[in-house]
Amino acid sequence: MRTIGRLAVVFVSLVCALSAARAAYPDKPIRLVIGSAAGSGPDIISRLITERLYGVWGQRIIVDARPGVAGLLSADIVTRSAADGYTWMMLTSQLLVASNVYTNHKISLARDFASISLIGRVPFVLTMNPRLPVKSVAELIELARKSSPPLRYGTAGAGTSEHLCAVMFTRLTKTNMLHVPYKGITQAVADTAAGEMHLTFAVYPAAQPMVQAGRVRALGVTTLKRSALLPDVPAVAETVPGYELYGWYSLVAPIGTPPDVLDKVSAEVVKAANEPAFGAHLRNLGIEIIGSGRAELDKFRAEQTLRTLDLVKASGVNLQ
Repeated sequence: MRTIGRLAVVFVSLVCALSAARAAYPDKPIRLVIGSAAGSGPDIISRLITERLYGVWGQRIIVDARPGVAGLLSADIVTRSAADGYTWMMLTSQLLVASNVYTNHKISLARDFASISLIGRVPFVLTMNPRLPVKSVAELIELARKSSPPLRYGTAGAGTSEHLCAVMFTRLTKTNMLHVPYKGITQAVADTAAGEMHLTFAVYPAAQPMVQAGRVRALGVTTLKRSALLPDVPAVAETVPGYELYGWYSLVAPIGTPPDVLDKVSAEVVKAANEPAFGAHLRNLGIEIIGSGRAELDKFRAEQTLRTLDLVKASGVNLQ
């Protein structure tokens, strides 16, 4: 009985010590791994979040940019990290696309990562060279159906989100256009302005300067409804029912991270997203704020995985 009593005391002590350690989380710096280069949208958003959380916890969160293989390198690094709450990853729509486009990897975004919070989303914008006689999505569809040779559209590369925007558009409108992949969306937008390309789908922050300068014409946004960022630009779905595709940003951690740690981080991110000053920073970047909890992100990820897989199959892109 004495032995059992001593074991019980030891067990209770260990539980109390573990609880105290969890309550003190975080008690050392955290690493936030992103799959994009420094200065990219995910990098800027990550730094805004880490600055906000440093003010709450007094612990540094180091943004570790690991671009490579369309973001899959960052996922590989995080899957090899301890699931102790001190390594996070920014999971984006582009990383989800890459996980389906590139086949020579063993990463499962669904199996290997636990949800923290969906931060926000950003629309893509259908832009056209302003010298073309097209001022609406309906007119674009009409022109695409009768053009020979076919209209040319530029993207950030085969299998990118911008490419999938165009694949969905041609499928739903039963049109045929020529895909011209670039190494980045900036040059594709610039060539659309110059007339080398007829059109391109570009994430809003990349298209914004050219749209505002009148160098490209914004015909539509890819969210289901009009975006508050471009209230005068119709949604493509107003002409093409069911058309919807957008970029998004979320936080995840290695599977096995303690649930109470995930809950604590999620609560702070959601709280930050609802603060006017923090929200204003995101809106200036063209981000529509969502700030959801873990369960909502779980559901969102499952839906987006099925939708993305369908579009990738339709695009025919398969990279090693």
